[in-house]
Amino acid sequence: MIDGETRRKQILHTLLNEEKPVSASNFAKRFGVSRQIIVGDIALLRAAGETVVATARGYILETSESTTGLVSKIAVQHGREQTEEELRLIVENGGEVLDVVVEHPLYGELTGMLHIQTEKDIHSFMKRYQKSNASLLSELTGGIHLHTIRYPGTITLKQIKQKLLEAGILYEG
Repeated sequence: MIDGETRRKQILHTLLNEEKPVSASNFAKRFGVSRQIIVGDIALLRAAGETVVATARGYILETSESTTGLVSKIAVQHGREQTEEELRLIVENGGEVLDVVVEHPLYGELTGMLHIQTEKDIHSFMKRYQKSNASLLSELTGGIHLHTIRYPGTITLKQIKQKLLEAGILYEG
């Protein structure tokens, strides 16, 4: 078994070279350690300044290359039956859904990382959601939530908002 420092270097190397997220379970199997050891390794990498992001599909490393474009938050409201439509409207119109944010009365702001860029990402997220029997964060707030989205330019943002408005998803208070 390799030592922790070597394992963390290999995790970082893998994340730098992988195009898709890598799960903690995948790393655990690869290194012959528990998933919890990997979670600890990720925490140490973050503490050392690495931009490792946990998504529903696994870990990714945010690089300057992956963070180009403009970033904004948009407010939306819908039930669980429109979740896939919402994600699809954002992605089809040139956006990437970075996260979902809700305001919880006890804990304050809760954020779930998504990093949904493609139709395949949407399908994967929806499949995991349906399999998990978990609640969406938006269910804590009557469907009202924010998404941080990345997009190439202001015209794209206007188009995304227009499509969400037409679908009755954009929150207007």
